[in-house]
Amino acid sequence: MIFLGRDTSPLFTLYKDRFLGQNSLMTISMEEENRKVKNGRKMCGSMREFIDELEAHGKLHRVSKEVDPSWEISCMARWIYQGLPMEERFGLLFENVKGSSMAVATPLIGASRQVYARALGTTPEKIHEVWLQALRQPIAPKEVKSAPAQEVVIGKGEVDLSYLPVPIWTPGKDRRPCITACVITKDKNTGVQNMGTYRCQVQSKNRITLNTNPGRQAYENYQTYAVNGEPAPVAVAICCEPAVHMATAAALPKGIDEITAAGGLKGAPVEMVRAKTSDLLVPAQAEIVVEGEIHPTGRMKEDAFGEFAGYMGPVGDRPFFDVQCITHRKDPIYYGYLSQHPPSESTLIQGQANECVIHKLLVDDWSEPTVVDVALNQTHGGLLGSVVIQMDPTYPGHAKRVGRLVAEMGVFFKTVMVVNSDIDIRHQQHLDWMMNSRVNPERDLVIIKDVYQIYDPSAVDGMGSKLVIDATESGSEPNLSLPPKDLFYKGYESWKEAGLPDFEPPHWMERLLDYHAERMEALEKEKD
Repeated sequence: MIFLGRDTSPLFTLYKDRFLGQNSLMTISMEEENRKVKNGRKMCGSMREFIDELEAHGKLHRVSKEVDPSWEISCMARWIYQGLPMEERFGLLFENVKGSSMAVATPLIGASRQVYARALGTTPEKIHEVWLQALRQPIAPKEVKSAPAQEVVIGKGEVDLSYLPVPIWTPGKDRRPCITACVITKDKNTGVQNMGTYRCQVQSKNRITLNTNPGRQAYENYQTYAVNGEPAPVAVAICCEPAVHMATAAALPKGIDEITAAGGLKGAPVEMVRAKTSDLLVPAQAEIVVEGEIHPTGRMKEDAFGEFAGYMGPVGDRPFFDVQCITHRKDPIYYGYLSQHPPSESTLIQGQANECVIHKLLVDDWSEPTVVDVALNQTHGGLLGSVVIQMDPTYPGHAKRVGRLVAEMGVFFKTVMVVNSDIDIRHQQHLDWMMNSRVNPERDLVIIKDVYQIYDPSAVDGMGSKLVIDATESGSEPNLSLPPKDLFYKGYESWKEAGLPDFEPPHWMERLLDYHAERMEALEKEKD
């Protein structure tokens, strides 16, 4: 769980009553395929199954040359985002990793929006539809007695984390291997588990620092043990089925077991199995699980790590845990998120999930039915980035009100832009047009001052500001300087008849032309 703010923010309380009843674990016996069909969707039941599917569709490339995890994996994979446009990106599977018998996959789910949609078993246009259904109808997990994740068990006396091919993501001085995976903790008092995406830096052969702070659920959970001087159980699940990684990267409200959201995405219960050294439940289809105990009071220095805003983060002291055991499949695949400078896998995975959470909040909980879509710009640094809301305001100030609601949800989301429904919010050319044609800075910009922005590189002593942009129509705009729809599309037919290079008209063009034809017709009626 990657939080948008403190536990007291609206995001953490709105869903509480709706979801708490969904957290009980299903223990009924039932026959079920790992690859579940839900409303025509097919979602892979393990990451290795998803790897096969990507490869079958030309969206995964295997690397057979030997690669060094201390620098080469991250430096090669980085070019997926820095060298290729979104629609051409793909996953990588490094099969020959120096010093290890395991393959390393990165990126995978977050290679592109198209790949993310494939992981959901849908198309990019229906990502929100799938997520909204999952949030409205979460499905509790199912406990199983045995699991692929526990085919091999390495006991405490044999633990050596160098056994895992953990990449160094920002090679250079004082950079340590860092695991970014699904971290499982439990509230001792309530017994409710939490699973979230957290950074785990390898410090020695059996010790890992956990990047969690007050306000984060993993921190609050382990404090329920630390208050009595007890170590807290923890498990780190690596390379789980796609639905689990998607759900644990989302900013879901406190009190919700992310596994129920993963079940909603999958359309079926996620299988869970008891850990070997604690009573935690871990994903049965994971490739690797690291089990440990968080020291109640101890802290260790975590070396600098590249943050999602594109700059190195500060060195700081973090809680740590000692590894009690490692379990894995017989031939495990290691999966790590490529994070740091945007765009990256982590910004895409977070962004896709969190724009859907915002969409649901606006429509279901804040009663804004005119909201059509929400997008997080992937090049602006993940959660620190730019939110674009597509809606048609119904009263003066409506767009600014909605923009402020989102901007004030928590410490993230630096810029919020609200546009009309004629605009493709994932097409930068359209957004640039809006800024230059519909925005009057004096009238349409709202600056929210004195905002705590700990990860904003431009902040001073952690304090920054936010910007809300009302880029909706003022009502005074003239007609579009484009041909009428019927003539424009006849021109497209003429283009094809002339044998010119083939292309498909962008999906937003018809909507744009229809929207403004209706707008001008309404204006003419007003004149009459």
